[in-house]
Amino acid sequence: MKNKFLNKEAKIAIIGLGYVGLPLAVAFVQKGFQTIGYDTSAKKIQSLASGTSDIADISNQTLQTCLDMNAFELSASPEILHEADAIIICVPTPLTEAMEPDMGFIKHAVQDIVIHAKEEVFISLESTTYPGTTRELICAPMLEKGHILGHDFFACYSPERVDPGNKKFHTLNTPKVVGGVDATSRELGEILYGQVIDTVVPVNSAEVAEMSKLLENTFRSINIAFINEMALLAEKMEIDIWETIEAASSKPFGFMKFTPGPGIGGHCIPLDPMYLSWKAKSKNFYSRFIELAHETNHLMPEKMVDHAAEALNLHQKSINGSKILLVGMAYKENSNDLRESPGLHIYEQLCARGADVSFCDPEAPVFRDANGNTQQSIPVDYNAFSNYDLVVIVTPHQVFDLEQIGTESQLILDTKNALKDTFQEKKWAYGKVHMTQVMTKGVQ
Repeated sequence: MKNKFLNKEAKIAIIGLGYVGLPLAVAFVQKGFQTIGYDTSAKKIQSLASGTSDIADISNQTLQTCLDMNAFELSASPEILHEADAIIICVPTPLTEAMEPDMGFIKHAVQDIVIHAKEEVFISLESTTYPGTTRELICAPMLEKGHILGHDFFACYSPERVDPGNKKFHTLNTPKVVGGVDATSRELGEILYGQVIDTVVPVNSAEVAEMSKLLENTFRSINIAFINEMALLAEKMEIDIWETIEAASSKPFGFMKFTPGPGIGGHCIPLDPMYLSWKAKSKNFYSRFIELAHETNHLMPEKMVDHAAEALNLHQKSINGSKILLVGMAYKENSNDLRESPGLHIYEQLCARGADVSFCDPEAPVFRDANGNTQQSIPVDYNAFSNYDLVVIVTPHQVFDLEQIGTESQLILDTKNALKDTFQEKKWAYGKVHMTQVMTKGVQ
């Protein structure tokens, strides 16, 4: 198998063709591997086979080029896994309503592998999960089936590090951590990923690799929560948190810049720390930092709605009956990813308080609200922004003309401090409310 990997003679199967799996499959194709893309959604497979990508980081042209190379086979049938020498699992790992890991997608993928994989196979799990998953949910079922670890199957964990919309770091140039359940598995993982990824970081066990991913995102969650809390404190003390952050950032050592915002989104930061917290409890350990950070970050959309009420009150208006426009609904700039987006929570809470809410997001133009109704973005027509009682900047994509937004809007709540330069130039009056800037047009 080692020689197959080195000579690119191995056939690679990717299970799950979403934000992680599709870019990874494309990377293997581009590096000269025969690649299988397997997804249980026949609709997704049909769409991809027609050359239509639903992942912003993979253009239709890039996808079509891979298909034209006759090296990328797509299927919704698990039987195709029998052709693969290496199988990489890239499926979702959500949380249940009780905030516990939902391992259903991984278990289903492993079941397909146990039934259909060839006699000798390398398996890598990339889905974010708790330490111990690779041994418990991959190795154990394979061993029960009669396979022998290190002889006819090998297993490693290599956490995905996808950052949707990031133009600098992508699948190929983001360092790849690889940890095997034994030394041979780690070596094979290092060799395979080394054929595709610029930098591979081998570690001594699958558990170290699993823990490293949770550490990365728990670190971010806790620091984001901290700066959000500092912003709340700065509001009480009538101190400009943004200027404070810039001042602290002038220190060339010992300080890492984080900025407050309307909440956290995506699949990683809102969910991953809770995997670690859940696992900690199984060891009779309670992680107070993780739980407090989760609570703080998930309160931020509600705080933004409170600030919207304050902004409207400045003009003797209430949320109930006001026309409010949310600018940007995706959870991060220049992305179409709506997963766990704080914009969705802000939308629902404003609606619940009687507002007439619209949104503008050409990157993520459609979403389903809490009632299952489809909501459609308004066109990017800045002249129409003046028709709203309040414009809330949630996610300032590069596609937006911030100066135009500032020129046409009557009242703006800027949750990201995105318009600071525009307002300084226009010399508009603004009052600082927590981390947000409230700006009123036309007051010199």
